[in-house]
Amino acid sequence: MQITTEKNDNELIIALEGSLDTLTSRDLENELKTSINDIESLIIDMEKLDYVSSAGLRVLFKAYKTVSKKGKMTLKNVKPEVLEVLQVTGFDNVFNIE
Repeated sequence: MQITTEKNDNELIIALEGSLDTLTSRDLENELKTSINDIESLIIDMEKLDYVSSAGLRVLFKAYKTVSKKGKMTLKNVKPEVLEVLQVTGFDNVFNIE
């Protein structure tokens, strides 16, 4: 998986490419640990994300819990196959999806 980050003041944009699964979720978790504490808006761009596993959902939910204390997290450009996973697990009711 490829992770691209862009920070603008209190906003962090993370673009994901590939698969967010057991093997790659730690990469995203480590990236979030170093950059999530001083932001108010987290945008996860999933335009090039093809797959998300339960390990990936765990990392996204953990980020959501941290950011929602002082701001908001948005998932953007979610592909239908990833959206289906979010819907089946009920996370579509948790995350702000655009």
